[in-house]
Amino acid sequence: MNKKTPMPQQPPELSRSNFDEVALGYTPEQAAAEAVRCLGCKNRPCVAGCPVGVAIPEFIKEIKNGDTAKAAEIIKETNALPAVCGRVCPQETQCEKLCVRAKNGESVAIGRLERFASENVTLNSQLSTLNSDNRIAVIGSGPAGLSCAGTLARLGYAVTVFEAFHKPGGVLIYGIPEFRLPKETVRREVEDLERAGVKIITNCVIGRTLTVDDLFNDGYKAVFIGSGAGLPMFMNIPGENLNGVYSANEFLTRVNLMKANDPLSDTPVRNSKHTVVVGGGNVAMDAARCALRLGAERVDIVYRRSMDEMPARREEIEHAAEEGINFRVLTNPKEILGDADFNVRGIGCDVMELGEPDASGRRRPVVKEGETAEIETDCVIMAIGSSPNPIIKDTTPDLLFNGRGCVETDSNGLTNRPFVYAGGDAVTGAATVIQAMGAGRAAALEIAKKLC
Repeated sequence: MNKKTPMPQQPPELSRSNFDEVALGYTPEQAAAEAVRCLGCKNRPCVAGCPVGVAIPEFIKEIKNGDTAKAAEIIKETNALPAVCGRVCPQETQCEKLCVRAKNGESVAIGRLERFASENVTLNSQLSTLNSDNRIAVIGSGPAGLSCAGTLARLGYAVTVFEAFHKPGGVLIYGIPEFRLPKETVRREVEDLERAGVKIITNCVIGRTLTVDDLFNDGYKAVFIGSGAGLPMFMNIPGENLNGVYSANEFLTRVNLMKANDPLSDTPVRNSKHTVVVGGGNVAMDAARCALRLGAERVDIVYRRSMDEMPARREEIEHAAEEGINFRVLTNPKEILGDADFNVRGIGCDVMELGEPDASGRRRPVVKEGETAEIETDCVIMAIGSSPNPIIKDTTPDLLFNGRGCVETDSNGLTNRPFVYAGGDAVTGAATVIQAMGAGRAAALEIAKKLC
């Protein structure tokens, strides 16, 4: 009883060569065995660790009772995307971290049970009685936008989501690979929100097609900005303009949204023999594992700190290692090297060592004097972070942004403009799916409070 019920997954020697989902989910028998481990604590510490406040002991109790549909209904009351969260949330640092069982063993596998409940029933949200007098506009159909829209729809508001891409889902579609989050799962969750009354308009770039002010002029009573952080960051080192250097945003968008893994794709990525991915977060793991599946003979992740400081989920690091990804830690690029035709041929790095902790609490990497390394490669993917696209900033001059280009809000998501709210990566910079969803839900509740 001290260990989680294992979840079936593809063996790494197979998973490394296909884009099918790696983690296969619980069977009903496995879910029942894991649900029994929940102690049903009266003080519910796990709930305090959930950014959207899912009633965790209550839904797990229904799985124990064999009522999966009821379990899913309980989750859906506060979580607009349960099948997504069950796969990509960092439960180990949130709800599962506070689980009482974690004190003397392994926590209850809350995320796995959430996934089980949400994908073993047809949710089919019922269309609410919508109040068309209070129309709400949501910018962006990523986690923050969909969470805000879903919460407002449940409360009876008429919500329209404006999405820049041709498919809804935001980072869930363009950023997270199929082997970690199947697009069919996202599609089903989006369709469930549409059944609840959420209207989604794609191919509409707010700031270009329409502005924030246009939305108010069209009769919307409030606007939520959940446009994410899709602008890639680079290191500003020599050689970043060489052929074969990608941002992780571009690389993953081509693979996930534009089918670069299809040889007949109109937008293929480079056929690399040796790919180097710079960074240590989940995006770096995703890019590295995609590169492997696209046929790279070797993939290295280059990270300036040690494995202990790496911010990616442990599960994602373990999967990457099992599939054969190489980790070059305490290594920091200082130059990308090119050949006579301006193609990448290598990457020059400083060897690092760890000094005192910085503001993040992790030990600061410092250059180890006199020690360098050169890595041969024909493709470099920069996965060192992203920031919000400045389109809304540039077309909404009276809206306040901070020095990082993020929208400034109060604790409820309200900006300096009345009835303009924001949340998720557009406010915090790149963060987790569930944090963005928590912000979207909180803003939705505040909008409803102001409009009631």
